[in-house]
Amino acid sequence: MVATDLLGQAEHGPTSPAVLISISRALAQALPGEIERQLKVLPTADLASKAWRDYGEILLVNSREEAAAEADRLAFEHVEVLTREPRWFLGRMRNYGALFLGPETNVSYGDKVIGTNHTLPTKRAARYTGGLWVGKFMKTVTYQECTPQASVTIGEYCYSPMCDRTLLVSQGTS
Repeated sequence: MVATDLLGQAEHGPTSPAVLISISRALAQALPGEIERQLKVLPTADLASKAWRDYGEILLVNSREEAAAEADRLAFEHVEVLTREPRWFLGRMRNYGALFLGPETNVSYGDKVIGTNHTLPTKRAARYTGGLWVGKFMKTVTYQECTPQASVTIGEYCYSPMCDRTLLVSQGTS
């Protein structure tokens, strides 16, 4: 199943990364053979094999904390969590386009049926943005309004030695 899901990502294009992060040495050691076996019958093997060869990785880590940290560092478009406690990762990871929890929730389902959409951040952009949603098409504006009493209190902080008055003037504030 892991090999199938990794190759499912690799077949998206010749530069598509497919990375296993695992604390299981047995899985890490068995994966290359299973990938080679599946590439012999995969209709998209030409594309998937190039991506796997050039951008595929197997990262063996010591703990699930390290696995979560590594996944956050990579900030991939899709992150599929196949563990006994997949929801543990939900509360600890922040950098992903879409997170798929458990073996019943594979990326293909998200691509075709259960996902909000398939326009997700690539090339580690998940470090600072999420997937496309209606909010991306809405203009966000903000406003500020102080009461006279609040303005006096805020002014004391603003014009203290801790505040740079020049910055306030250069922004057109008086």
